[in-house]
Amino acid sequence: MATPPQASPGAPNTDKKSPMTPAPPTISPGAPRFTPPNLQQDQIASPSIKNPIMLSPENGVKTGSPVPHLSTPPGPPVFTSPVRPAAVPFRTSPATPQPVAFSSGSSLPTSSPPHFPNGSAELQQQLPGATEESMPAGESPCVLFSAHKLLKHKKLANVPSLGFGVLVSPGRETSTGPQVIHRDPHRCHNCGAFSNLYSNILIGSGQWQCVICRNLNGSEGEYIASSKEDFRNFPELSSPLVDFIQTGNKRPSFVPATDSRTSAPVFLVIDECLDEAHLQHLQSSLHAFVDSVPPTTRIGIILYGSTVSVYDFTEEAIASADVIPGGTSPTQETLKGLIYGTGIYLSPMHASKQVAHLIFSSLRPYKLNVPEVSRDRCLGTAVEVAMAIIQGPSVDMSRGVVKRPGGNSRIIVCAGGPNTYGPGSVPHSYTHPNYPHREKTAIKWMERLGREAHQHNIVVDILCAGTCPVRVPVLQPLANASGGVLVLHDDFGEAFGVNLQRASARAAGSHGLLEIRCSDDILVTQVVGPGEEANIDTHETFKMIWLVEETQCFSISMQNKHDIKSDYVFFQFAIQYSNVYQADIARVITIRLPTVDSVSAYLQSVQDEVAAVIIAKRTLLQAKSYSDAIDMQTTIDERVKDIASKFGSQVPKSKLYRFPKEISLLPELLFHLRRGPLLGSIVGHEDERSVLRNLFLNASFDLSLRMIAPRCLMHREGGTFEELPAYDLAMQSDTAVVLDHGTDVFIWLGAELAADEGRSAAALAACRTLAEELTELRFPAPRILAFKEGSSQARYFVSRLIPAHKDPPYEQEARFPQLRTLTIEQRTKLKSSFIHFDDPSFCEWIRGLKAVPPEPI
Repeated sequence: MATPPQASPGAPNTDKKSPMTPAPPTISPGAPRFTPPNLQQDQIASPSIKNPIMLSPENGVKTGSPVPHLSTPPGPPVFTSPVRPAAVPFRTSPATPQPVAFSSGSSLPTSSPPHFPNGSAELQQQLPGATEESMPAGESPCVLFSAHKLLKHKKLANVPSLGFGVLVSPGRETSTGPQVIHRDPHRCHNCGAFSNLYSNILIGSGQWQCVICRNLNGSEGEYIASSKEDFRNFPELSSPLVDFIQTGNKRPSFVPATDSRTSAPVFLVIDECLDEAHLQHLQSSLHAFVDSVPPTTRIGIILYGSTVSVYDFTEEAIASADVIPGGTSPTQETLKGLIYGTGIYLSPMHASKQVAHLIFSSLRPYKLNVPEVSRDRCLGTAVEVAMAIIQGPSVDMSRGVVKRPGGNSRIIVCAGGPNTYGPGSVPHSYTHPNYPHREKTAIKWMERLGREAHQHNIVVDILCAGTCPVRVPVLQPLANASGGVLVLHDDFGEAFGVNLQRASARAAGSHGLLEIRCSDDILVTQVVGPGEEANIDTHETFKMIWLVEETQCFSISMQNKHDIKSDYVFFQFAIQYSNVYQADIARVITIRLPTVDSVSAYLQSVQDEVAAVIIAKRTLLQAKSYSDAIDMQTTIDERVKDIASKFGSQVPKSKLYRFPKEISLLPELLFHLRRGPLLGSIVGHEDERSVLRNLFLNASFDLSLRMIAPRCLMHREGGTFEELPAYDLAMQSDTAVVLDHGTDVFIWLGAELAADEGRSAAALAACRTLAEELTELRFPAPRILAFKEGSSQARYFVSRLIPAHKDPPYEQEARFPQLRTLTIEQRTKLKSSFIHFDDPSFCEWIRGLKAVPPEPI
């Protein structure tokens, strides 16, 4: 096969090349570089790229000045409450479950502090006894339990179909912020737990009792007090969430540096084997990316094909690169020639923006007559070179001085096809006689490279686009092992550009350690998330090592070891990491849950959405292939049947079970999971399903919930939106509907509305604005598609809605109350618009499991 000339392997090639030297392009600072999208009948382009804007904690509406769009959208939509008067107003983020029942004394009142006799020599509880009232929503967004109470009886508590667990989001920002403590914490000498608001304290001696193992510990006299009032000065004894921060470092070789010097670099590794149409989109995304990057961020640029071109920022008016061979891993001599040479391959954006724009403008499309899938791409070699440059000469510095990077360095691969050349590559064709073995070898090599990146605090994100298969099974291990993500895009346009920006900005810190401690009554059985098990200490301390990212989440499953005798069970989560300012942080969250004998009291405390996400993560962990996913659909069926039989009641003179009314939302969420893109077949290719599953296993609670169950919002006159169940009964021809399914957002225009040009334009603009607000902080940024009723792409929308049009009218009204507002003529027209197909409705599905559908809330 014809390939471009390449340097001979073995020796470094430091010859400069200038592919093209055009005049510097005219650049308008801050202006979007995307050409205005052509709005077609079936599809509307994704939202314009804009910088992330923080959501206000109250209602999620943007604050501050928005970034200019391509066209001026209407004002923010006005939100109305759903049909049910008792429902809460519209929120722009998924409903946050009610937090666990913290003690009423988790923050001591200022008006009437607790009174204790002075000089007491007995162990005293630091805070008033806990009540069973829940604190306001958002008190601890980092930790979400599947239930706020625990069953004392082991046999019922450990029913695997429902289970008990918690979602922990280590890097998630809190709206109010934790209490900050600038000193070393007091830890149990036996199990390592931290002192907390539930610790019993001897005020005369300052000793405190661990809530996990009941061991008595000293405080070096710090907790000696004349009265309990004095303990109000210790945040860890009055708040369930605290941050211990150490800004120094006891290692003698550590050299502190300012944030600007240690700003974690971003290395772009770009596929140069693109056709002209794809390259034009990519160039627009890259130009917009450069304009969005903070001025102190260091950036590097590599192009890869059959060779690796490392661009040099020393030249100010020319796109210049050093070229090394791509067929083998770079030798030490090659890397030293780069690292110790005169070139500058990582440069702060404020000094290199013009050069970066020039480099991107100089890119040219692939010229050889070779099919996309057969072009030589040495992706593995390019990532190796980027990693070596990021580590730089610091690893060889004398006197033992090592520069410590602030936060995660990031390599972002912009790929348009598979890795077919050099290390970690696979043959061009699946029909190659040795393809299975080559693929297995490539997967192992990529996983090893990802682990090496992880060890050096380097995250590799792989953003793929175009129609050429990228061989997801080969590339996914590189992203997973490094702590990054792999995302598939339709093209290199706006959605790709948004993800490019968000990927570069989402690093939250370097290596983290999550420690999970529970009372001796509780056993941690499984942890699903973006880390690896460290070791198990005494008292079931479960430790996970991971790279800190705000958008990640751990799902932790637990069981009762035996029947619980005590009235409360304690949990403590210690999250330790280093942030970008080189401060060592230990975030400690301590929670006490009450135990109950009543099954009904337990079920009432179950958080349906959290429980559904935990169940889904446990299920998706076993869905390694399409056939596995089909098996997991059956597992969901059996799970729902078992919950009904174990916790429900049998209908008199029948073999049917009534599903527990306390958890009536759970089976509907699991029905969405069963038929949706994670387990169902509505996404066409297994590579796409595999990418979605990998993303879901590490995703935050908010994104995970949306990936399971879509959110349906109907546009109303005046720019308001009404939240409705995600049923096909929402497909009313005179309305527009927004459906948020996590990684995809769909805008559906009814045929009657679309016929009115003025009304449809206003509705579409309002829906677009809403879709952008719903997803402005989400990573990966979803694609946003708009289409009309009856169009070919409308099937994407229809397939994600529960088919309820076949249910009897009384069931339709009970589960979709908005129908009651329609006239008889409108209901008749709606009924006649549906096409018959065999998919069961939710009610039909659950009856097929020998259960009575739960009453809607």
